[in-house]
Amino acid sequence: MKLLEKLIRHVPEDTVEEVILGVHSVLVKSVNNAGIASTIKYCSPSDAVRKAGMLETLNLKQLATYALSDNLLEASIGMAAINCSVNIDNGEGMVLNAKDIILEKGKNKTLGIIGHFPFLEKQRDNYKKCYIFEKSPHEGDLAEADIPTYLPTVDVAAITATAITNHTFENILKSLPEKSFNVILGPSTPLSTLLYKYGMNVLSGSIVTEYDLLKRHVLQAAPTRNLPGLKMVSMIKEEK
Repeated sequence: MKLLEKLIRHVPEDTVEEVILGVHSVLVKSVNNAGIASTIKYCSPSDAVRKAGMLETLNLKQLATYALSDNLLEASIGMAAINCSVNIDNGEGMVLNAKDIILEKGKNKTLGIIGHFPFLEKQRDNYKKCYIFEKSPHEGDLAEADIPTYLPTVDVAAITATAITNHTFENILKSLPEKSFNVILGPSTPLSTLLYKYGMNVLSGSIVTEYDLLKRHVLQAAPTRNLPGLKMVSMIKEEK
């Protein structure tokens, strides 16, 4: 069973109170919690979201199944619904910056970055080599097609959680070295220990703390890195 199917299996059938599909972020609020995920926008302008205008008539588990959709707007909604169920402030996550964890583990080693994180790009001089893989490469980036060639050579991998949303995560795993230190990060990260079984050592994601404040900024297209009302936390797999 694939990761998304396993995550969805554990989502409760809670009542959904609100679904917000913003330019950069998606919010799903249930009767018990709220979750966020990045909006993936590379889709056809004609792609329609099923039951748009009536998404709150679905329960949280039904909404989470949208994560399996080939329509990546729907998949973004489904990811936010999954995170609504698992990204809960229960004191287990530590308030740690993924940037610091990656620098500590990767300094003077080879780093592979799936997705474009400007704060990691600025650290490039701290690494022996730094490969950045992107669907739409910036100058100096490698393309997604280069992953099988270069990713197997890294010591540390930093993977955007949108790879789960866009259904490329399992393929990326095939190119990870057996002993690399792997961090999955970004607002779409589900803080679920299931990801440890998929080779992740650190889960770095977001917990919604002030929904109304966050909602206002999402509706007015604030970039993810500037969103208030979120607590950034990391979960670290215990080394045996």
